[in-house]
Amino acid sequence: MRVLIADDHAAIRAGLRLLLEAHDIEVVGEAADGAAAIGNARALRPDVVLMDVRMPGTDGIAATRAIIAESLSQVLVLTTFDLHEYVFGAVRAGAAGFLLKSTTGPALQAAVQAVARGDGALSPEVTRRLLDRFAETREEAPTATPAVPGIEQLTAREREVLTALGEGLSNVGIGQRMHISGSTAKTHVSRVLAKLGVTSRMEAAVLARRAGLAD
Repeated sequence: MRVLIADDHAAIRAGLRLLLEAHDIEVVGEAADGAAAIGNARALRPDVVLMDVRMPGTDGIAATRAIIAESLSQVLVLTTFDLHEYVFGAVRAGAAGFLLKSTTGPALQAAVQAVARGDGALSPEVTRRLLDRFAETREEAPTATPAVPGIEQLTAREREVLTALGEGLSNVGIGQRMHISGSTAKTHVSRVLAKLGVTSRMEAAVLARRAGLAD
């Protein structure tokens, strides 16, 4: 497991490095701003970038967008409990998950591993607020079932996958529910994201809620 840490505070980078290395996760590099994060991701090809959002110069949103667009790595956003609009921009940029900077070592390890294998990762304290707030920012005129572009292209099987994403299930959890392997579930998830025109499981989860497929 290879991780790149991007944060403009040296003390936070040092603390995250200690937590990761204590759980046998290799830190291959650090970056103090978004531009450096993009450059290091290109050079080092980590499995996961731990990305702060608010950094000088190129911020974490722009860096996440570039890293995801070039398929350089998965991105796990570092945030504080008081969520702000930068975080929602990171969702649209393709971030795979959100982690509190105050997280414990085991939780950090679990989140990094989840994102590295293609699952999402959300701190429990963040999940509900993030989904509800992000859904509000995309709200259109109220209807019984809000229109979700691309959802009509989904097969019945793929709608079931989208529902599971809306409930926050991992690939393994989707596989168990649908009685398929985790790798097959991952393939279904990729197809759902492509048909919906989104880059992350998080965005798909929001669309599932908007379509009334998940609470």
